[in-house]
Amino acid sequence: MEDWQPKLLQLGYGILAFVAVVVVLMFVVDKAPRRGKERYQLAFFLGPAVLLLVAGLIWPSIRTIWLSLLDARSDEVVGLENYQWMFTQPEILTVLRNTFIWVLITPVSATAIGLLYALLIDKTRGESVQKIFVFMPMAISFVGASIIWKFVYAYRPEGSDQIGLLNQVWVSLGGQPQQWLLNAPANTVFLIIVMVWIQAGFAMVVLSAAIKGIPTEIVEAARIDGVNPWQMFWRITLPSIRPAVIVVYVTISIGVLKVFDIVRTMTGGNYDTSVVANELYTQAFRAGQPGRGSALAVVLFVLVIPIVVFQVRQLRKQREVR
Repeated sequence: MEDWQPKLLQLGYGILAFVAVVVVLMFVVDKAPRRGKERYQLAFFLGPAVLLLVAGLIWPSIRTIWLSLLDARSDEVVGLENYQWMFTQPEILTVLRNTFIWVLITPVSATAIGLLYALLIDKTRGESVQKIFVFMPMAISFVGASIIWKFVYAYRPEGSDQIGLLNQVWVSLGGQPQQWLLNAPANTVFLIIVMVWIQAGFAMVVLSAAIKGIPTEIVEAARIDGVNPWQMFWRITLPSIRPAVIVVYVTISIGVLKVFDIVRTMTGGNYDTSVVANELYTQAFRAGQPGRGSALAVVLFVLVIPIVVFQVRQLRKQREVR
């Protein structure tokens, strides 16, 4: 108990300091002149958030861009040399290719599977229980999911008992046991499956809620007109839930660009499976090349920007429609 007393005291002091700051801010705002009082309120209440944004996002971004222009050993400015290295080294080009494959396959697959499952279980008996099983992987960390799937892909030499589910099924069908995570580029696809398995539950929950939000009058009118299930999907369901589909797709895409845990846990980025997030960690903290790692981080940031801009435009269009 004695070991916890200093920590409890620190926690108490922290809470008191937070309450004191809030009280002071409210007191100052209350005593502010009536003229321009709204500006004082915005300044005092948004000021701390802006400071945290600058300290936690803007300044680190500027620092990263600056580091990407420096040499790792002499701290001399080398200009775009780190970026030139990135686009001329075969292994880094493989990293960029893998990242492109991840972004191309994962969001589409996860969104499609989530949408399909949401349609199949909509208004069926035991819908809640069925959703739980699909959403359950979202409760597992990426590292935990990677360990589970590493056992699924586990390999034992021919003639030995296969502990990996995939190899056991493969051998039962008459095939030879395979080292699924060693053979490129198929091993990248096997890693993508893990991400799809995790994200499909998220897509299913969001899209299922959107489907239930479709006005009943529209659905009944379409059925009276005699549309078949295929026409109902393409003409009624999909257009109605399009904003939700875009949100799911964009969210998963951003997550895919930052994927690190799955690759690091299952292959360590070896066997031509590395992606940008994993490679920037390797270069910055393992290879002692912070300039190259920062350059990769800048490229990752640039790749995210178009997705964010697209999402902002979609939100604006939705507001204009409303």
